[in-house]
Amino acid sequence: MHEYIHITFVLVVGFIALFIMTKILGKSQISQITPFDFISAIVLGELVGNALYDENTGISQMLFSVLLWTILILTTEKITQKFRRTRKLLEGGPSIVIRKGKIEYGQLKKNHLDLNQLQELLRAKDIFSLRQCEYAFLETNGTITALKKPEYTTPTIEDLQLKYPKIKVPINIILDGEIVHENLNILGWDVKFLDEKLKKKGYENVKEILYADWEKEDGLHIQTY
Repeated sequence: MHEYIHITFVLVVGFIALFIMTKILGKSQISQITPFDFISAIVLGELVGNALYDENTGISQMLFSVLLWTILILTTEKITQKFRRTRKLLEGGPSIVIRKGKIEYGQLKKNHLDLNQLQELLRAKDIFSLRQCEYAFLETNGTITALKKPEYTTPTIEDLQLKYPKIKVPINIILDGEIVHENLNILGWDVKFLDEKLKKKGYENVKEILYADWEKEDGLHIQTY
């Protein structure tokens, strides 16, 4: 029984420590996973694993290791922000894998990318034939940024000389059967006013509603469970 309590305690402490670390590092560190970040994830997982199963590694050692690793990552980020020349060494750089419609085979080999993988990445960018692509960059996080040839691009509103539509941002007011009170305040509504609007739509209880938002011109949009 004592062993299970120890495992639970270590996992909870490790979870909190890693959660705090991700908050400190920021969203960009999470969304843009580079090879360096991949190594970081493996190391941090190993630190928590050692605290769980290695009798010589305790909670304090794990917390110290997580703190030290966080400092190292933050230091690396600060260095790359301040000294431009260090970015390529520490973070890598994008590779041009298609240039002027022609595949750069040398760059594919350098990045260990085959044609099937290249096509898969391009399909995610709505490019289903290599003939449609003018330029393609393999980014440091493994994604592709692609530019279509002019004849395959979608015409814009400016190209068609149309009037620009108004940008509409709907406001969520119910999520998972619960009222989002801060958004109600933005609209200047109260719960009673919302209930009246829901009853007009035939809904007696907020708990019936999975999702609801409000948009000035289109009004209330509701989806039930």
